[in-house]
Amino acid sequence: EIIPIKPHNGLLAFTSFILNHAFYIGDVAIYSRLSKPGYRLVYPAKVLANGAKVNCFHPINKDIGQVIEDAVVKKYSDLILKSDNNERTTHETRETQEH
Repeated sequence: EIIPIKPHNGLLAFTSFILNHAFYIGDVAIYSRLSKPGYRLVYPAKVLANGAKVNCFHPINKDIGQVIEDAVVKKYSDLILKSDNNERTTHETRETQEH
């Protein structure tokens, strides 16, 4: 599941997914990349009473992190493309109806 939000400081959406049909992962943020075009995932962290940040969960190696990122980014890109196409069709329909 991907839930787009109004973009804010690079944050574009939140995602949740099931890994290997066995493990639910939620509240992963989708951000635009700072240094190059594309997206990056930010996994949830808990802030302790002393202010320390503790990762709740995250990929333990680069390979699985890339697999997850690729799958999420593909779904996000498909969603955005579908949304853009629907918006364009709606706009064109309105223009046709007005003329």
